[in-house]
Amino acid sequence: MSEEQRAAEPIVEPPATGEYGARRFADYLDWLRADLAGAVLALSPEEQSTSRLASGWTPLELLSHVLHMEQRWFVWGFLGERIGQPWGDWTVEEPWTSDVDGDTRPGARWQVPEGTSAEQLAERLAATGRRTREILLAHPIHTPAAPGGRFGDDPPTLEWICFHVLAEYARHAGHLDVVVELAAEGPTD
Repeated sequence: MSEEQRAAEPIVEPPATGEYGARRFADYLDWLRADLAGAVLALSPEEQSTSRLASGWTPLELLSHVLHMEQRWFVWGFLGERIGQPWGDWTVEEPWTSDVDGDTRPGARWQVPEGTSAEQLAERLAATGRRTREILLAHPIHTPAAPGGRFGDDPPTLEWICFHVLAEYARHAGHLDVVVELAAEGPTD
């Protein structure tokens, strides 16, 4: 998808009015997810796999990360269902050194399997989004996460998970905005 095609089909923020609750969270997640995927798809294949920041991640790796992140929080975390490769976006299992400081283990970085395209990741992300919407619409927002999944003795509520995932999407959308701007400036050399 070119930048012109992306601009022709604008992704619109949900309305400023509406009922608070799971549907509103689902709408905002859909909006952020689509915006992020659209920004990656608008880049050339070369730019999708080019790192422009000191941290070394690429837009393709970011797309893989948000896909896995959303599954970890809603499917594995909230529902307690097993998912294949919950840390498939990372080079190590459980990359965090603690739940408090956000530091990662030595050598932990995002990865994407060889031969994986942005289009494939965007399709998987859209499917994950549909599953998230189903989860949100099927459970009261105050419901605690199921035991036995990602969380131990003090699982968060679905509402807390929604806020956390929205914040993560917003941060990464901002990161991607910077990378897209740098890509528009030209080669990294």
